[in-house]
Amino acid sequence: IYYSSSATSYNTSSDYRLKENVTAISDGITRLKTLKPSRFNFKVDTDTTVDGFLAHEVTAVPEAVTGTKDEVITQEMIDNDNAPKGSVGDPIYQGIDQSKLVPLLTAALQEAITKIETLETKVAALEAA
Repeated sequence: IYYSSSATSYNTSSDYRLKENVTAISDGITRLKTLKPSRFNFKVDTDTTVDGFLAHEVTAVPEAVTGTKDEVITQEMIDNDNAPKGSVGDPIYQGIDQSKLVPLLTAALQEAITKIETLETKVAALEAA
């Protein structure tokens, strides 16, 4: 986390020297189509409607989601000192880091642009004939 008097940046390591097995995303549109963006409000803020996702539905980018759907605190978690604050049966909520969707969105947009450009070229050729 970097901050100054005017901004805060949350950076993730991205240097190529830290990575291996790098391949292009070739199925961006297919995976993007599985995302189900929604409009909703949080129960604690009924007056504010936002855009977002239900974490358990984001299967196209599983690394964006933390937690397990419908998970609750169990006695075993408490006994193993591995439980968040709460009581047996309390929900353990899932989370999502929406920034991890950006690479997929970028790949899908690039695929769509390529398709559009191909179609534009074909249309121009047909119109010129």
